[in-house]
Amino acid sequence: MNTVEQFEYVIDICRSLFEQKLKDYGASWRIMRSRSITDQIFIKAKRIRNLEMKGFSKIDEDIKSEFIAIVNYGVIGLIQLELSFADTIDINNEEALVLYNKHITKTKELMYAKNHDYDEAWRSMRISSYTDLILTKIYRTKQIEGNKGKTLVSEGIDANYMDMINYALFALIKLQYEN
Repeated sequence: MNTVEQFEYVIDICRSLFEQKLKDYGASWRIMRSRSITDQIFIKAKRIRNLEMKGFSKIDEDIKSEFIAIVNYGVIGLIQLELSFADTIDINNEEALVLYNKHITKTKELMYAKNHDYDEAWRSMRISSYTDLILTKIYRTKQIEGNKGKTLVSEGIDANYMDMINYALFALIKLQYEN
């Protein structure tokens, strides 16, 4: 499989879980503020790093499931940046999926453009490097959130969420195809 096919495959895994959770919970995440989403991604990335360092888990959730969660929370973050948070669940499951597809498409198009320029350098990286890069992007996002979304010369929160999503997708591809 080529990069596009592999990307589509792991995105389908993430989208399928997102859709299943919509059936269980609806778009309950609509009440989350951007900062809370960033913190949720932080928890997932921190757990991945701890599992990488310790080499074992005491609960029955593997690293793969945490990378899937980072992808889905990243997309939720992009949706929330577009719509802002709500006090109630104000979209139905179909609307949530349309928004998911819109933002994952924009994110993967960014990856395709960067992948062209970087000539698939991500394939030579270790999964632990993706974890570290995601954590770096989280800390950058927290700083930008602390600055009320303002930056002087850097990309905004949306670009950082897209990078987190793409790093998590790279990890999922490597976990799926290279183990």
